[in-house]
Amino acid sequence: MSAVYQQFSAFRSLKEAASQFQLLDNHKRRNAKWRSPRAAIIPNFHLPMRSYEVKNRTNTEDIKSLRLITAIKTPYLPDGRFDLEAYDALVNMQIEHGAEGVIVGGTTGEGQLMSWDEHIMLIGHTVNCFGGSIKVIGNTGSNSTREAIHATEQGFAVGMHAALHINPYYGKTSLEGLISHFESVLPMGPTIIYNVPSRTGQDIPPHVIQTMARSPNLAGVKECVGNDRIEQYTSNGIIVWSGNDDQCHDSRWDYGATGVISVTSNLVPGLMRELMFQAKNPSLNSKLLPLIQWLFQEPNPIGLNTALAQLGVVRPVFRLPYIPLPLAKRVEFVNIVKELGQGEFCWRERCSGSG
Repeated sequence: MSAVYQQFSAFRSLKEAASQFQLLDNHKRRNAKWRSPRAAIIPNFHLPMRSYEVKNRTNTEDIKSLRLITAIKTPYLPDGRFDLEAYDALVNMQIEHGAEGVIVGGTTGEGQLMSWDEHIMLIGHTVNCFGGSIKVIGNTGSNSTREAIHATEQGFAVGMHAALHINPYYGKTSLEGLISHFESVLPMGPTIIYNVPSRTGQDIPPHVIQTMARSPNLAGVKECVGNDRIEQYTSNGIIVWSGNDDQCHDSRWDYGATGVISVTSNLVPGLMRELMFQAKNPSLNSKLLPLIQWLFQEPNPIGLNTALAQLGVVRPVFRLPYIPLPLAKRVEFVNIVKELGQGEFCWRERCSGSG
């Protein structure tokens, strides 16, 4: 019997067996009990793309202890790409003056204007250059749970120490949906949940945070609602960072906040560290308030972008829809710098590299 004939016979046998199986399967289908479609949605059994090496490198307790975290600015070259030399100088200034962590690609860093490729690249760059000296917290939140999962997987894969997650904005969801959203991203690593209803249009209520606190990966909450909410969490053992620079002194010393996630520390990291570390200091707080109020007279990061450009730390390149503050406001900033003391600020001479 030839090899060709043997192969043909084997193929015919397989074909006949498949035909018999199909007949049997059709018989089972005809005689099976009919089931109506269910209203319930099949649960998503997504397995996070985790690495034990990443898990061993990141520690939720380390994140919980941070007092000064800077929401770092992202500077640009004239063609709109990242100015990494200026960025590196900014991060070095944070390290030099005692900031313990940076938020990469947050609202201040204009993550909302980045592609995800840019976003993950900047997180990876920050880890590669500075990850041994400062904690790198990547803003990998999104109003799409699917995107948030994917970005967070990538962020941890390139080495970030923790993730910052906002609640889904614009296309708001139910409280149960909020819980499901955060439950989908928490398994991947240390996480800070960010509550800023003025931007998202939806408050994350204490019930949701208390539910999420059962996860060992919840490092804490960046809370912008106010000090009463902060005290509600801290009295129940939940770590909180103030998201409001103008309230952070009282949040830290009167309401139990661990520290602040700050915009102002881009400009005066040394003073913001003193405010969070030394002791209660109403005098220093009052001294900083004119600067803080100036920074937030328009939505962040417009004021910060303008200030850093005036100081020569970054090029005056703005990604739309952000534009500089008008001349009269820029003159006000010059006077604030003189009043607070020029030596307290990050200048071009001290943050070299922006050209």
